[in-house]
Amino acid sequence: MSSKTASHMKWHHDGRANDGLLRHPADGEAWKAFDAQYADFASDPRNVRLGLAADGFNPFGNMSTSHSTWPVILVPYNLPPWMCMKRSSLMLSLLIPGPKSPSFKIDVYLEPLILELKELWDVGLDTYDIATKDMFKMRAALMWTINDFPAYGDLSGWSTKGRLACPCCMYQTWSRWLDNGRKFCYMGHRRFLPLNHRWRRDQRSFDGTYEMTPPPIL
Repeated sequence: MSSKTASHMKWHHDGRANDGLLRHPADGEAWKAFDAQYADFASDPRNVRLGLAADGFNPFGNMSTSHSTWPVILVPYNLPPWMCMKRSSLMLSLLIPGPKSPSFKIDVYLEPLILELKELWDVGLDTYDIATKDMFKMRAALMWTINDFPAYGDLSGWSTKGRLACPCCMYQTWSRWLDNGRKFCYMGHRRFLPLNHRWRRDQRSFDGTYEMTPPPIL
């Protein structure tokens, strides 16, 4: 890593404009809440914030073939937005060859990566900072995953279809079976509104009922 790139790894802390606008994940509430909860990690801006992206695709460009190859890519979000999504910044950590989707068995493939990420979080790694010419204990945190909803189910281990299809609500998922449509529908979204919101009492626009249930505990 060049000294310039090493300096950019602290951009989220040293170079970001703190003007209330959302330009980078560091401007978001999730990042700030993480910093508040893990102040020791946040105290060194060189510690690496990672996102994990995973999804299947057909590498042959033939839609009549059901082959599914799964790349698992790590994205370093310390970098400024014009750098973190460049191909040179992305880390291909796994390539699950197929021919079928790994589905819930993706845990088997991810285990070595998860063990290394846990070690980087718990212990860290002695690293030379070429920008400051000193050694430091570099740690890493996996901040989030980036995926579509079916892949979210595979990564979380929670089925994203059927009666309990919400990985956040889990056993508190509000679902109803449609006899004519032969599928489940999900109408419990009014639970997330304030208790005094007028839509909670709006029977005509929704499913003909009042909704006074509190939101699920996330």
